[in-house]
Amino acid sequence: MKRVFSGVQPTGNIHLGNYLGALKQFVELQEENECIYCIVDMHAITVPQDPKALREHILDVAALYLAVGVDPKKSIVFVQSDVPGHAELSWILTCCSHTGELSRMTQFKSKSQNKESAPTGLFTYPVLMAADILLYDTDIVPVGVDQTQHIELCRDLAIRVNNTRKKTFIVPEGRYLKEGARIMALDDPSKKMSKSAENVHSRISLLDDEAKIKKSIMKATTDSDGVVKFDAENKPGISNLLNIYSVLSGMSVEELEKKYEGKGYGDFKKDLVQVTVDALKPIKARYEEIRHSEELLEILRDGAKRAGEISEKTMKRVKENFGLGF
Repeated sequence: MKRVFSGVQPTGNIHLGNYLGALKQFVELQEENECIYCIVDMHAITVPQDPKALREHILDVAALYLAVGVDPKKSIVFVQSDVPGHAELSWILTCCSHTGELSRMTQFKSKSQNKESAPTGLFTYPVLMAADILLYDTDIVPVGVDQTQHIELCRDLAIRVNNTRKKTFIVPEGRYLKEGARIMALDDPSKKMSKSAENVHSRISLLDDEAKIKKSIMKATTDSDGVVKFDAENKPGISNLLNIYSVLSGMSVEELEKKYEGKGYGDFKKDLVQVTVDALKPIKARYEEIRHSEELLEILRDGAKRAGEISEKTMKRVKENFGLGF
């Protein structure tokens, strides 16, 4: 079996873009792979966080993992900071990376733009991400397409170490969805859907109520053409909604174009509201059931133990190849 690793930051509510771009893959992959899914809380503190709120968000994300269908009997679910190997391997990989390649990371450039100085953690964030992946001898990394550059850095670091320190790491592959992997903001389809956007109607969070879902979709930016047709360049708004509809319903974009031939955006959006509400209803029900339970804490404790056992084997090999410890 191939080993899969991925993680989600515990910052804000998980939205439809996170679900369709990553979490939906998590559930599919666990059927035929050995899967390790992490709540990456150490990544979250690259910017200031309220400690109490962060702990609540960690449990929110863990509960949503389970609510969307991640099975702790098939997959390992744990919190990143509960396994010391992440920080330990991150430092070793930092010593193998170069400031030039880190300064070229587009996410760092965008987040530090127009700032005199930026947190060092934001600069070295991709190295910690590489450590997360390489710590578990990962074969496959399911991520959004916006993470492509970070996956390439991870591969480069693994190859660099392997070329100088024996065969230390497995070189992982990114796995990206063709449709729905990059869900855009509802109010501005030129931007990715984001947890941090000021306009709450730019996104649909997995825990939104029916009234909020309806308002966000009905307000979503389209165009004056009125034709339900996929054209990402000329009709980005309706194309984004078609992507969402397609992944949630299981219908292809071509099938949806035929279904709404001769119909306007109003009919399309009303149906998309219902499709979205129906898709999220069981997720919300399972979330409410498990969020404040002892079961959730037990799953995380067990996950950290199982993840720790795997990471210790990797770190033993890494230290031996780097001449660290005895």
